[in-house]
Amino acid sequence: MQLLDNINTLLGDDLKRVLRPGARLKVAASCFSMYAFEALKVELEKIEEFDFIFTEPTFVANEVTDKIRKERKEFHIPKLDRERSLYGSEFEIQLRNKLTQRAVAKECAEWIRRKAKFKSNRTKAPMQQFACVQAGGTDTAYMPLHGFTAVDLG
Repeated sequence: MQLLDNINTLLGDDLKRVLRPGARLKVAASCFSMYAFEALKVELEKIEEFDFIFTEPTFVANEVTDKIRKERKEFHIPKLDRERSLYGSEFEIQLRNKLTQRAVAKECAEWIRRKAKFKSNRTKAPMQQFACVQAGGTDTAYMPLHGFTAVDLG
């Protein structure tokens, strides 16, 4: 067992080390950011499969509507923040300011179509956040994990 503190030993560097051709990466986290994809782009292109589970209900089809719902107004809507983190969280503002968002989004979307599957935990039950790499008969688990963002990778 090795402890990663994201200061001296970074999660992103360790993922780069264990992600080999044919590997499978499974992640359960609160958010996914295309900038995490950009940071691991070379390694993620080599993997066979990427499975992601949003640990909270996010991008749930029956909750999406264009009609304005009559509900109590809230000042902070966490679900909206989780969905917005797809194109960068508030901690990835420097990456957004590089104005490469469109190019990164296109690459990420193309990769998602080929290799990724996304699901959402529809229940209100809490779910542990983790990442697991299955490569060549060796399994590597990372936990706890907050999100799959460039900031969380270190």
